Amino acid sequence: MKIKALKRLIYGLSAFVICFLFFSFKSQASTKTDTLVNNGFKIKTIIVDAGHGNKRPEGGRYSPGAEGAYSFERNVTLAIAQKLQAAIEKDIEGVKVIMTRTTPYDVPFQTRSDIANQNKGDLFISIHCNALPNHTVREAVGHKKGKTIYRTVSVPDHSGRGVLMLVYDTKRTGPQINALLENAEIGDNGQEAQQTKDADDPITTIMINQLKNKYRKQSIHLADLLNNEFIADGRKSEGLREQVLFVLDHTAMPSVLVETGYINNPTDEDFLNSEDGQNEIVDAIVRGIKTYKKEAEQTTE
Repeated sequence: MKIKALKRLIYGLSAFVICFLFFSFKSQASTKTDTLVNNGFKIKTIIVDAGHGNKRPEGGRYSPGAEGAYSFERNVTLAIAQKLQAAIEKDIEGVKVIMTRTTPYDVPFQTRSDIANQNKGDLFISIHCNALPNHTVREAVGHKKGKTIYRTVSVPDHSGRGVLMLVYDTKRTGPQINALLENAEIGDNGQEAQQTKDADDPITTIMINQLKNKYRKQSIHLADLLNNEFIADGRKSEGLREQVLFVLDHTAMPSVLVETGYINNPTDEDFLNSEDGQNEIVDAIVRGIKTYKKEAEQTTE
């Protein structure tokens, strides 16, 4: 539900309450109505975000991502994202996919969220690979004067395995509120738009908080659906987790980051780099989106 619709809802509810109080004495009968109704909402645009990337030709900061024994996260995420784009547009009628990255080069975090918001995405799905940092151990290297000599060494940690769904952490909601103020649909004329974007306006505060809470619930629900599909395929899962991530808390829509596997785990790395593994990941995500889309288009809160 966009801001314009929310504003109409608030004013409509106010008028309804007044009318109800005025006419309620005329009738003792009550009629039960379904609070979940079809409002014509359709999911039309899905943003697919391939995490990380190579250093850009023009230079600047970039995020190369994790590394496995023979592969790089930035390459795996782009391959999966491209397959996901093709599968969504083939298997889900009426939906187009906007990619935040289509080349090997990294895209700044702000640009990724800007692409999502400017294209009025209905869902944002970010594709990543997980990894665990090396851990340090002490090992004996000899003896001197009857005492054991130790040294500290860094050892790869290959214990991580499976998928993980991330949603934005409520500890940092400011960026998302700003994104909602800037990108949610508002009035048809400049004066109303300017008034609606005033964060101090009580109506704006109510509408933005409703959108923020709704998108959070929808993000968690989408993450649950995706996670269930991965589990149905036999993948190990670490479930859902809140995390402060720029691309999640700067997008004005339901958003989920999918950690598709641990690239520094030998078994997961082979899976992530195989055609069968990438297709299985894509199929699970598409099934989850289909379920979410069907539910979202049937009802509204």
